[in-house]
Amino acid sequence: MKITVVGTGYVGLVTGTCLAETGNEIVCVDNNAEKVQKMRNGIVPIYEPHLDVLFDRNIEANRLTFTTDLKAGLDHGEVIFLALPTPEDEDGSADLSYVLGVAKEIGDYITDYKVIVDKSTVPVGTAEKVRATIAKTAKAEFDVVSNPEFLREGFAVDDFLKPERIVIGTKSKKAAEIMQRLYKPYVRSGNPILVMDEKSAELTKYAANSFLATKITFMNEVANYCELVGADVDHVRIGMGTDSRIGKRFLFPGIGYGGSCFPKDVKALHKSGKDANFSFKILEAVVDINEQQKTKLFPKMEGYFKDDLKGKTIAVWGLAFKPETDDIREAPALYMIDLLLEAGAKVKAFDPEAMENVKRKYGDKVTFCENMYQATEGANALLICTEWSIFRTPDFTKLKKQLSEPVIFDGRNLYTTEELKELDFHYLSIGRKSV
Repeated sequence: MKITVVGTGYVGLVTGTCLAETGNEIVCVDNNAEKVQKMRNGIVPIYEPHLDVLFDRNIEANRLTFTTDLKAGLDHGEVIFLALPTPEDEDGSADLSYVLGVAKEIGDYITDYKVIVDKSTVPVGTAEKVRATIAKTAKAEFDVVSNPEFLREGFAVDDFLKPERIVIGTKSKKAAEIMQRLYKPYVRSGNPILVMDEKSAELTKYAANSFLATKITFMNEVANYCELVGADVDHVRIGMGTDSRIGKRFLFPGIGYGGSCFPKDVKALHKSGKDANFSFKILEAVVDINEQQKTKLFPKMEGYFKDDLKGKTIAVWGLAFKPETDDIREAPALYMIDLLLEAGAKVKAFDPEAMENVKRKYGDKVTFCENMYQATEGANALLICTEWSIFRTPDFTKLKKQLSEPVIFDGRNLYTTEELKELDFHYLSIGRKSV
């Protein structure tokens, strides 16, 4: 099939590349000429495991091409994916200006039947707005489909190629058949393609992300309570997770969630509820608790250093909001770095992929290191903010020699308290006794 993807962020680029992998002819459209040229030259603008291999292969096979010309892209595609930004507005709502701006141009340009697919995460009722915007000037038939993505950064390629489910929101039988044909190669193992109305599809994405954010937040609240009463959150987590009704995933406590999806989607669903005179009280709590959780370790650091962090050097391991990505949006590490700098501390940081993005925010206010041990050399303490695999089994003997004080503040509970106690570290984590 001939497909056009408008927007080449995380979702758009993964969508276009993975659709090309099953033989479709893909044109990706982006208004950033410099970015388009780089992609034409084989440069992947984001870090996502395995994406580069598929990207190179499909460019080489001429199944994946890039342009800044929206009209040319629309002329090419039978199906038009809108993978455009929907950033958080000041009131928490999703900003639909990019989506509706392109929708207007679609109405101006299309000359034959198109399936317009909302791939962006959008509030309930967006498909109706897109349809109305296109219809104002369209001289050809079209259908609008809601097809939310369920891609985890760090696992996006696998999630697209082997999805647990595909959600298609449309009342059009013709559009549904086209979308089912497009996605058939990805569900050969029998995972479902769920066809429903557009509003239900739009809400499914928000509801799924908000539920996962709530599950994480609940576990963080349990962890904070564990610290007060002397319980161990790891034991509680395992005890809960063995219940099949609850499951083991998303029960790991830490310093809050971040990224491009959970923070934005929870707030957007909450605002959508307000607009419909409905109060998502549980989501209000999730947002408030997560904001506090991001800096949960800072009072512990102040306590250890007797409220005097000025001149202290803190090594920070992990800057991305989660491992296997270079995305720093709403990353807890940034909240901690802000507080450390404000308190007069010096920060030496290392992350396998996200340092270039963080450099643009802090410049020379933070020292960026070539490896994890360069960051800890001469530091007064180590702060762990992201659970990259390389941080899980460090050389503790080397670490102890490098740190001027053997203290670790672990925001991701990477190590056991018994192990660190035996090694004679001062170890503070989340929901467990300090040693």
